[in-house]
Amino acid sequence: MTTALICRRVPLPDPGRVALCRRAPELGPRILFFSGGTALRETSQALIEYTHNSIHLITPFDSGGSSAVLRRYFSMPAVGDLRNRLMALADRSLLGYPEIYELFAHRLSKTASDTELRATLHSLADGTHPLIRRIQNPMRRIIRRHLRAFIARIDHHFDLRGASIGNLILASGYLEDGRHMDPIVFLYARLIQARGEVRLIANVDAHLRARLKNGQIVLGQHRLTGKEIPPLATSIEHLDLVDPTGNPVTISIRQKITQLIQRADLICYPIGSFFTSVIANLLPSGVAEAIVQAGCPKIFIPNPMPDPETIHLSLAEMLQTLVRYCCPLGEPPHAALQMVLFDPTAAYPGRAEAEALLRQWNVQILEVPFLEAGSVSPHALCHILVSLAR
Repeated sequence: MTTALICRRVPLPDPGRVALCRRAPELGPRILFFSGGTALRETSQALIEYTHNSIHLITPFDSGGSSAVLRRYFSMPAVGDLRNRLMALADRSLLGYPEIYELFAHRLSKTASDTELRATLHSLADGTHPLIRRIQNPMRRIIRRHLRAFIARIDHHFDLRGASIGNLILASGYLEDGRHMDPIVFLYARLIQARGEVRLIANVDAHLRARLKNGQIVLGQHRLTGKEIPPLATSIEHLDLVDPTGNPVTISIRQKITQLIQRADLICYPIGSFFTSVIANLLPSGVAEAIVQAGCPKIFIPNPMPDPETIHLSLAEMLQTLVRYCCPLGEPPHAALQMVLFDPTAAYPGRAEAEALLRQWNVQILEVPFLEAGSVSPHALCHILVSLAR
């Protein structure tokens, strides 16, 4: 066990705090993550053993995969990352959970004909498909109702190849509830007993736009991540939000999101895609202000493995970028960042320069193991986070 001094001056991780959280996760801390993709999925799955009160603010700006088809057709936020995080937080001991997970994760074939794809979707909606028959009522009736409503909203132009059934269900609920995402998320979170709160940072149809250091403009999240297409040849200099036509937009968060941030017991800028997950969540107006006003500890966990979005950035440049978006009004860096967590076995390029910057900012450097065989150990990371929460 590595010892690091924090505000309570206890060993980190704190075995007493970890044991207490394990015994009563329903009373666990409100750890808030600015997140997007799948990097936190396994950690989120482990986290429900320590707290049922975590908060996951998810970006709605994904422009690739099956989310892109839904977004273009219905002019709506992306729901894929929302679905992934809900399922990661689901109570896996709940009767019927494996069947629900399998349905939500199921994707239609990418090679079947349109006739075959629509027949599969209809069989799910009418209750004859094996995936839906294994699910118990009342959930089966609710899912079928949403699938029938979705079918009624599309025509032959809608491309079902590779569609995620979970995404279709969430999209249907969003449309049926007057283009509000919270009701359908609340419903399914209750049905699967999600042990945490998942929200979109903003309920908007907006996209990411990046200006690179060479002056190039890149529109769309899927062009920035280095996953669907090769990584960018130069680093991102500025990130902002635009509407589907590419015009700049100003988006404000709702009061309930402000309250979630301000009431957190720990704010975490976690591992994952630095720009399209972490920084993207900081773009809507009101986020940075809520972070600065929150009285809890705030921690950044740099990726211990290469991130295609930051291969041209030093660690010090990443820290400066994070603070620039968290403190847009010139607040001191310490207002939005008090700790940075490193694993002692990982190589962080440019770490010496970054540490000098952190000392200048009066930001604490924590060096605690959370990797195992080169990968993140979900439970080790959870032990650290619950120990740091106020």
